[in-house]
Amino acid sequence: MLAAQITAPEKVELVEVKRPAPGPGEVLIEVAAAGICGTDLHIYHGEYEADYPIIAGHEFSGTVAAVGDGVTGYRPGDRVTADPNIPCNRCPACQRNEPNQCHELAAIGVTRDGAFAKYVLAPEGNVFHIGSLSFGAAAMVEPLACVVWGLKRVNVQPGDSALIFGAGPMGCLMLQAVRCAGAATVVITDLIPWRLEIAAGLGATAALLADDDMDRRLRELAPQGFDIVADATGRPEVREQAFEDVRPRGKVWVFGVCPPDSTACFNPYQVFRKDLSIIGSFAVCRTFQESIALIQSGAVRVEPLISHRLPLEQFAEALDVAEHAPDRMKVQITLR
Repeated sequence: MLAAQITAPEKVELVEVKRPAPGPGEVLIEVAAAGICGTDLHIYHGEYEADYPIIAGHEFSGTVAAVGDGVTGYRPGDRVTADPNIPCNRCPACQRNEPNQCHELAAIGVTRDGAFAKYVLAPEGNVFHIGSLSFGAAAMVEPLACVVWGLKRVNVQPGDSALIFGAGPMGCLMLQAVRCAGAATVVITDLIPWRLEIAAGLGATAALLADDDMDRRLRELAPQGFDIVADATGRPEVREQAFEDVRPRGKVWVFGVCPPDSTACFNPYQVFRKDLSIIGSFAVCRTFQESIALIQSGAVRVEPLISHRLPLEQFAEALDVAEHAPDRMKVQITLR
């Protein structure tokens, strides 16, 4: 089968590899769509925990091609997506029902071959039916599931106000999910005007250009600060700004992925005096079913966030588009 393999940092090859065969309890999925995530770019640049050569790709959908012994919930032809995270279910974290913090966490497309290929394997317990969702929309379930896990951690209350830094794909998923959870006001900021237009169309109550006048406008919208301030940019300097914009007893949601060796400064006294909560959220944590329901219902719209679709044969070009194209949002590889 054809696959896009990252053979070493910043080296990609289209290769023919043997089609995998499902073992007991496994489902073989013929990939229809697979999204390029920031994690994939980090793997490409050698900045993430992956062993080379690796077939990346952990946001995907497709149809069941074959099933292994013991699989009862799926049959060939079923339209599916899959949670890429595979916990050991034995370690102390798993025994505390914290599978995203598993001590031996494996992940499709990170520690084992993923979906930038004709076929990908997944354990039956990680596979989900997608009904009539388009394959492109279903490949957005994984990024939304990351947002939904953070949403559960942050515990949005009815009538809350929220400020989101970053109107890229994740910020736009976040704003919709926060609105669905009951926030009355969701303000989003970005450096790119056309991204703000998309965010406004997806329900942002205000979409502000991140310029020299932004602080004044934020104070007009929320003189005491926002109940929730979330960073979807992964930039340490933005994370520092969040502490200035959150109200007393508010919550700072640490979502965007900063470089592992980066640091951000905040005033500990400010956290103490304002009774602030700092909440991190990592990956997904059994939040696929809720995310599928949100997309199926139309409560969260994902199709407007898919900006580019390229075939697997143009994978190297797709990586470049995902990192550098001025009009990029979510870039997906399509295989049918």
